[in-house]
Amino acid sequence: PDLSIQPVVADFTKPFDLPAHPVEPERNVVFFPGSTIGNFTRPKAVALLEVMRAEAKTGGALLIGVDLIKNPGTVRRAYNDARGVTAEFNLNVLHHLNDGLGANFRPELFSHEAIYDTDRDRIEMRLVSLAPHAVQIDGESIEFERGEHIVTEYSHKYSIDGFVDLAARAGWHHGTTWTDADRLFSVHYLTAD
Repeated sequence: PDLSIQPVVADFTKPFDLPAHPVEPERNVVFFPGSTIGNFTRPKAVALLEVMRAEAKTGGALLIGVDLIKNPGTVRRAYNDARGVTAEFNLNVLHHLNDGLGANFRPELFSHEAIYDTDRDRIEMRLVSLAPHAVQIDGESIEFERGEHIVTEYSHKYSIDGFVDLAARAGWHHGTTWTDADRLFSVHYLTAD
């Protein structure tokens, strides 16, 4: 009940000022759950970890969730689920572009595709054009050929050592790592000494 929580509205990929707390904290701990770090290319993940390091300040810490490398078949099935939930999520991007930017995408002219790139340890989600057509966005016309795709998301997977090394490039020191029993997901506690 005595925990002070101060909301922040900011672009977390760039430095921002933390609000004043009623009680000066002993240290800042950045909490980044889920596995959102995997949506960034490795260079951009380092840049994000550098922002987190700057926000934590010396003596601070980071508690972060990281999706681990696993059997490629397992990953492919997760992103190409039989119920089509991921496909619906992916195609929803087009609805948002239509609503938010006044675009005229026709979602029925695209199909969901998720491929696993074993060289980069990542899923690449795409929307693939099913036929030649044009789309208007903000007064610009974009032509799509059949089979041409839009990359909508990356989801990088890491080994534990690979993520610890990546975090070290941003100034973080490994503290503790926890995983589930099957070593599919990890949570890392890192410090900013």
